Amino acid sequence: MEITAALTNAPDAPFEIAEVELDDPRDDEILVRMVAAGICHTDLGVKAAWPAEAGPLVLGHEGAGVVEAVGADVSDIRPGDHVRLSYRSCRSCASCVAGHVSYCERFRELNAVGVRPDGSTTMRRGETPVHGNFFGQSSFASHALAYASNTVKVDPDLDLTVAAPLGCGIQTGAGAVLNVLEPAAGSSFVVFGAGGVGLAGLMAAVHLGVETAIVVDPVEGRRELALELGATHALDPREGDVVAAIADLTGGGAGSAFDTTGIPAVIADATRALGRLGTIALVGTGEALATLDIKDLIRSGKSVRGVMEGDADPVRFVPQLIELVQQGRLPIDRMIVSYPFADINRAVADAGSGATIKPVLTF
Repeated sequence: MEITAALTNAPDAPFEIAEVELDDPRDDEILVRMVAAGICHTDLGVKAAWPAEAGPLVLGHEGAGVVEAVGADVSDIRPGDHVRLSYRSCRSCASCVAGHVSYCERFRELNAVGVRPDGSTTMRRGETPVHGNFFGQSSFASHALAYASNTVKVDPDLDLTVAAPLGCGIQTGAGAVLNVLEPAAGSSFVVFGAGGVGLAGLMAAVHLGVETAIVVDPVEGRRELALELGATHALDPREGDVVAAIADLTGGGAGSAFDTTGIPAVIADATRALGRLGTIALVGTGEALATLDIKDLIRSGKSVRGVMEGDADPVRFVPQLIELVQQGRLPIDRMIVSYPFADINRAVADAGSGATIKPVLTF
């Protein structure tokens, strides 16, 4: 079928809105008409690294929409269902069988190479193959092909513009706090980076009842929103010694820390800002290497934990997030700005400038 998609043609080129041909769903695939799709840092990071010679690519991995058709092997999803999409997992490797689907041994193959596991693309533009299947969806398009492992049914009354970011950014931030750090009520928590992922982590920590919730971010508007969302303190890292300030505010160091930046110097500061037996969760992938004070880690019993996709199985965790949203405990609508799909490049620019924390495309 003919669909409209936003094509990535080169790292420094804007998205191109174009008509492409999408395959009919195979036996294990689900055709979804997009209603909304969040723009995530991962999309932009992949775009910046995608080589022009590889050919066009359709990104997008925070899709939400309505099912139009399903393959013969799909049993629990039906046409007409409202769904939100997340990452794909094999459900058969050792990690998946043990319940750790976000660490699926086939994660890269199923989510990040631009083709199906058999090497086929899901889209074409004339005779030119168009890479897709990004996170098992490629939702920067009017329609997408998804799978049972990354498709979650939602209430038809749920606003899909709000639901869209739940499949990655919100899941990653809230999941890192709710599933990994689990700060106790009355404890202290600090998040470095107040973008969508960081603020989701903050809201989750506030929901759990932390007494001291600190946000570190250089953007004034983000610090102001963090305070409105429950942070007790918001620090500008350009002004003074952040580690000393956190130690003063928490009486010696935070009980838990959350880094969303992936910046080695920030990770080092975040680890130093922990109190004894504190744990830091890392989700940012900006740099591969960071230098940490091993003696400090050992003497203080600190833990460093990498977290993928919030340590969450979206089929089970997204419904929990929806319940928290509906209860007003995760007011993610406060950071969402919607843009018509045709304005994707304006949305990307606003995200890059910090003018918008969480852009969501609407169809």
